[in-house]
Amino acid sequence: MANIWQPNPAINELECDAMAMVLEARHGFHAAAVADFFATWHNGRGDVDRSTAWHNVAVWVRARERDRLEQD
Repeated sequence: MANIWQPNPAINELECDAMAMVLEARHGFHAAAVADFFATWHNGRGDVDRSTAWHNVAVWVRARERDRLEQD
């Protein structure tokens, strides 16, 4: 089983950003937690690629949040 913390080349930066924007629009403050939930859910079902993709989205959401806070 592959490590879910390794970068996943199957999801590119543009897709990750798009998924992060949708999650933020639908779930607001909880967007990163929702992405973490999906990462854990897919990992528990053996779908490492999707789990890694969702983990990358969670990291991206947190980076976007941090960037917004630093701007203010």
